[in-house]
Amino acid sequence: MDWLLDRNAKPLAGKTALVTGAAKRIGKGIALALAAAGADVAITYRGSAAEAAGTVAELQALGVRAQALACDVGDEASVQAALAAVLSEFGALDLLVNNAGAFETAPLEKITVEQWDAMFSTNTRGPFLVAKAAHAALKASGGRILNIGSLGGVHPWATHAHYCTSKAALHMLSTTMAKAWAPEISVNCIAPGMIVQSEEVGAAYQQFADKTPMKRNGTVADVAAAALFFATAPHFITGQLLAVDGGLGL
Repeated sequence: MDWLLDRNAKPLAGKTALVTGAAKRIGKGIALALAAAGADVAITYRGSAAEAAGTVAELQALGVRAQALACDVGDEASVQAALAAVLSEFGALDLLVNNAGAFETAPLEKITVEQWDAMFSTNTRGPFLVAKAAHAALKASGGRILNIGSLGGVHPWATHAHYCTSKAALHMLSTTMAKAWAPEISVNCIAPGMIVQSEEVGAAYQQFADKTPMKRNGTVADVAAAALFFATAPHFITGQLLAVDGGLGL
């Protein structure tokens, strides 16, 4: 792991990654971190075409190949078309980051069946469908899957029942994938805590920072660094859930 000491090293050179829901926020940060480490990167988006185009330009500026694909991760045909396009463009797939996710606040007793199903379609069914579609390519490359879960999948949040439950299911799916698809594919999961963008920092988020042992909220860079760890760590590490929360969940 000498490359960790060399800022010019490209540990992912020659590798191809797919990051779902990466037009902005955490997904974009992960995609840029992987590209900076040398990986060619494909991203998917659903409704953020303009942002996706901008992210592709930023990825290409890092000297790697990049593409953006419209994809509804909850729709099997859409997922299969996106994976086919990635393999057509890059020829192989080494890393899948299931980042696309939905978030919503609602009192438990007022959550509708439609809200419940929509949350699970993106947060749980989506990673299942994308991973299933990518399975053969990842098996061939001895690749990796990284699912982006949530601290809410570990701790119950009273006004986010459908979100918390969908992420808890994703955590279990991650460990099941790890066991089912070993030894060819390693599968791990990150559970971010309170992650804020610079423009979001303010009084509304200070309460979470005050409750966090590290005395600040998390950043996209924190999650991206954890993703880069799993992308480059020994393939032997699998089935792990890593909280990136500054100790908020303790």
